[in-house]
Amino acid sequence: MAIGQICLRRGEEADLKAGGLWIYDNEIDWADDICENGDVVEVLDSRLHFLAKGFFNRNSRITVRILTHDRAETIDADFFARRIRAAWENRRSLGFRNACRVVFGESDGLPGLTVDKFDDCLSFQIVSLGMEKHKWEVVSALCDIFSPRCIYERNDVAVREKEGMRQQKGCVYGSVPEELVICEHDALMAVDIENGQKTGHFLDQQENRGRLKPYCDGKSVLDLCCHTGGFAIHAALYGAERVEAVDVSETALQMVRENAERNGVSQRMETVCANVFDLVKQYCEEGRRYGVVICDPPAFAKSKRALEAAYRGYKELNLRCMHLCQPGGFLLTCSCSQFMTQPLFEKMLRDAAIDSGRTVRLLERLTQSRDHPASLTEEHSHYLKGCILQVL
Repeated sequence: MAIGQICLRRGEEADLKAGGLWIYDNEIDWADDICENGDVVEVLDSRLHFLAKGFFNRNSRITVRILTHDRAETIDADFFARRIRAAWENRRSLGFRNACRVVFGESDGLPGLTVDKFDDCLSFQIVSLGMEKHKWEVVSALCDIFSPRCIYERNDVAVREKEGMRQQKGCVYGSVPEELVICEHDALMAVDIENGQKTGHFLDQQENRGRLKPYCDGKSVLDLCCHTGGFAIHAALYGAERVEAVDVSETALQMVRENAERNGVSQRMETVCANVFDLVKQYCEEGRRYGVVICDPPAFAKSKRALEAAYRGYKELNLRCMHLCQPGGFLLTCSCSQFMTQPLFEKMLRDAAIDSGRTVRLLERLTQSRDHPASLTEEHSHYLKGCILQVL
């Protein structure tokens, strides 16, 4: 069967040769007539030399997502099984077992595919048309490798529509258990793979939640944008005197309360349903202070155009968080906006520290958990960054 080819404009092969994994529409000189959306195509340089194979979709600004640089490698069911197995073996070698991200898209050579493991259940998400065409080969490989109780499809994200796919979700293998609980460090956490955010639980902060341990003993803790209580529950288990968990979603807070009960820390846990911007302003005006403040908001900058406004929002929020810290207290603060780079994030924190009038010290830099490996050649894959600060 003939395979379509696309040819890059002169000079556009440099990024690809340096390890780049995406080819944008403005980098392509021509695509031949047999290139169909969702198909695998060969990528040629301007001299018609082979460079790579990848998924093609002319309806997306990311027109080609690279799969392999080996012209002889066939993209078939065995290909997906090999890549998924290699990704899982990598996680196992890093010590992950009960819950982790098994596949992290391009970083694992599987562009547009995310697979999360929650005990004996799997949740997956596909955001590229090419991967969608191979969905059932992916599901078959997951069944063979993991023998899971269930596999749940969380393809209910708007980005799929940019690739020409509809949103959908549902159980594609087995059945969803009535209660799904994972073990994360010292905490037992319920996961809602059907309706929870993303694929059901924010695994990218898993290792960072464990890093709270030295800071919480005997402290009062404020956890902003707490979701289902990952940081809050860990803080309580690590000896916090009291923990206030804040989120705008009452559904999420109900899971916080259930997780608190599950871990035996309900007596030290309080939940507050509120907009965090309004609440931190109110708390600052009231003169409240906490030994530890955790600030893990959703992405403010989902495009480069939104970055300037996002910068102001992050600065305002972090400035108020600094004011809420007791002298000598700690602020764990994060951003999951891919366009808010680590240097820019730290510049924002410096600006906030100056305006706060407090002396602020950097204790630790944070990044996404090791089961979300970032490619050094693809800045967008290093999306989560954070700091643990001490506010004097």
